[in-house]
Amino acid sequence: MNIPQRVATALLSFMLISVVGCASSPKSEGAGEYVDDTVITTKVKAAILNEPMLKSREINVESYKGIVQLSGFVSSQPDIDKAVEITRNIKGVKSVKNDMRIK
Repeated sequence: MNIPQRVATALLSFMLISVVGCASSPKSEGAGEYVDDTVITTKVKAAILNEPMLKSREINVESYKGIVQLSGFVSSQPDIDKAVEITRNIKGVKSVKNDMRIK
């Protein structure tokens, strides 16, 4: 094996060991779950951004173990309902916690 292959093999081995060692507990999430939540958050933000009815800059999105929290300010109750509906339709979302307020 040449040096680049050895470095790549060592790096891959280290990454696999790191991921396997990152198990989740009830109060913390493992590396895989963190990545999943990041993907969910990104998908929800993109879906809300693509909805012309909503002012997405005023809606905050956070995810933890598939539970998505929406917070911020919107203009009306239909805006809240639409944001929650969009979020529920994203793959991987287990539940939605709505903390949005009408301004």
